[in-house]
Amino acid sequence: MKNLFQQIAHFLKQDTTRRNLVALGQLFLALVVIVAIYSLIFHVLMDREGQDYSWFTGVYWTLTVMSTLGFGDITFSTDLGRAFSMIVLMTGTVYLLILLPFSFIRFFYAPWMEAQAEARALRKVPEGTEGHVLLTHYDPVSATLIRELGEYRIPYYLIVPELADAIRMHDKGIRVVVGNLDDPRVYRRMKVDRATMVATTASDPVNTHVAFTVRELTESVPIVATADDPASADILELAGCSRVLQVADLLGQALARRMQGGDGRSHVIGGYGELQLAETTVAGTPMVGKSLEEIGLRRNLGLNVVGIWERGLFETARPETVVTAGMVLVLAGTREQLDRFDEQYGTYRASDAPTVIIGGGRVGRAVARTLEERGLRYRIVEQDPEVVPDTEEFVVGNAAELEVLKAAGIDDAPTAIITTHDDDINVYLTIYCRRLRPDIQIISRVALGRSISALHRAGADFVMSYASLGANAIFKFLERGDSLIVTEGLDVVKLKMPASLAGRTMAEAGIRRRTGCTVVALEVGGKTEVILDPNEPLPENAEIILIGGAEGQSRFLKTFT
Repeated sequence: MKNLFQQIAHFLKQDTTRRNLVALGQLFLALVVIVAIYSLIFHVLMDREGQDYSWFTGVYWTLTVMSTLGFGDITFSTDLGRAFSMIVLMTGTVYLLILLPFSFIRFFYAPWMEAQAEARALRKVPEGTEGHVLLTHYDPVSATLIRELGEYRIPYYLIVPELADAIRMHDKGIRVVVGNLDDPRVYRRMKVDRATMVATTASDPVNTHVAFTVRELTESVPIVATADDPASADILELAGCSRVLQVADLLGQALARRMQGGDGRSHVIGGYGELQLAETTVAGTPMVGKSLEEIGLRRNLGLNVVGIWERGLFETARPETVVTAGMVLVLAGTREQLDRFDEQYGTYRASDAPTVIIGGGRVGRAVARTLEERGLRYRIVEQDPEVVPDTEEFVVGNAAELEVLKAAGIDDAPTAIITTHDDDINVYLTIYCRRLRPDIQIISRVALGRSISALHRAGADFVMSYASLGANAIFKFLERGDSLIVTEGLDVVKLKMPASLAGRTMAEAGIRRRTGCTVVALEVGGKTEVILDPNEPLPENAEIILIGGAEGQSRFLKTFT
């Protein structure tokens, strides 16, 4: 009822509403005058025919004829009376069935529905709001970030300039507030000084304006922005950004880290304190053909193999798992332990042939730079000759042509990395490369989440998206968010030990069985424990580090927190 009164108050406060109500009142007044005149004429004609009716009966007859009901209980006997009845009938048809209904819809019903819709879109955050995240643009990155914030129950609000867009997003369940991004008053209504973070993922000029506006109001709130142009990074920092993310470069680096071939060294993908998470390819090393128990990484080096990648599928590592040439091991340990691993296995090389990179855009070039830093060779296939420098690392042509791929070295390449921004093209090229080389490793980027499974079905071994990587990088900036993306759909996250797990053993709790997540390590008193005994009680004052997919993490949160 309170909400209804608010909608009515909002409806009546509008100037157009008052003008519309006056117009409707004039139409109803005209209807009353017409009924009065026709009732008077009804009496005059009935008197001429010798029939006597009351004034109320005259109004009754006029309304029944105008509304086309025509009960037939009162009729004229003369042609003049019947002609008058026809005039009343036509007037009622035009006025009551056409003019008045459409006027009612135009001047009252439609504005009322618009007022209800506008009332759903907030103009400011509720009183007492604090610790929230403010978003300024809805795109794949922010959409993914909103899902992550929802999983961890972190409040957020998306500022939307257009009312129609705000209503549409509100109906989808997104928390929106209507306001212009360049208006300081909007950010005051958003309680920006009490926010945990402002994340802006629009164009570089818009992000700069947002950062400048927010920084005028508060010096303490972190501002995270994405940058499409590398030259914009310095400008965004000058405008007040706390962190500028060049997501295309991050994506290129992440794609390059998952390349097999080269040497057998471990490649760190992230870490928490002393704990380092790394991946290593096993092709060309003595580990191929042996079980993890026979290799003895945990026994000899103290490293924990927490998972195995094979053809895009992540599986939990078990002692009896036999290592094959196409596998990528996910290792957890300290820097010293990884150094000892590199000393033992880093000298083995699986292939000296160059990696084929399809797409010479910003992501493709970032892949190339990362491989170059590792001392690995590459060939970039690019169709647009204007962006191709005159070097032997580039091959100009369409990657769908066999001659172009052969010129790039597809016959001998250990890996093909597909970096175009079109998912359909990526699926197309993945199928083509897989048919040409069934044994090659294929790594692809993805734009839309629904294309991930299609790319895996097409033959991709690893898939990573701009949206997930960008959202994860922003989420990590939150003090309450500490997560690391391994690949699309698989993350490592650090959480405070849930009260329901404290004092219980991992074997008793059945974390892996019930959630699909694997405990990577524990952080107790600032020290990281990688080698865990599943029969030891979990300490209360500790942080638990998990690896698993989004669904598995969601099940963990619902089950144990």
